[in-house]
Amino acid sequence: QVQLVESGRGLVQAGGSLRLSCVVSGRTFWTYPMGWFRQVPGKEREFVSTINRSGSSTYYADSVKGRFTISRENAKNTVYLRMNNLKPEDTAVYYCAVGSAYPNVGASQYDYWGQGTQVTVSS
Repeated sequence: QVQLVESGRGLVQAGGSLRLSCVVSGRTFWTYPMGWFRQVPGKEREFVSTINRSGSSTYYADSVKGRFTISRENAKNTVYLRMNNLKPEDTAVYYCAVGSAYPNVGASQYDYWGQGTQVTVSS
């Protein structure tokens, strides 16, 4: 059974930083691309970033480009999302997901999901 467990939730002021982590078990982690999405109540899940299997290539939504950095440590079955210069509009529940191909920006292209972790940015 595949499990994804996110951590790093927090409340920060605008301009602050957070790092989210996602540990994956039950899969050969290094063989799959990974992604981060976010969702606010009443809206569809929104693509944030994705990374290929080796970590050599990344892709970002325009709204976070230059502020967020995705990375992975295959030896630790972990993917990270470093978020800098956070804005109130970044407030959402953030989800990591196991992908089937790279790059994919659609949530339907991801097979397994974590439970989500709340990020709140105050103005």
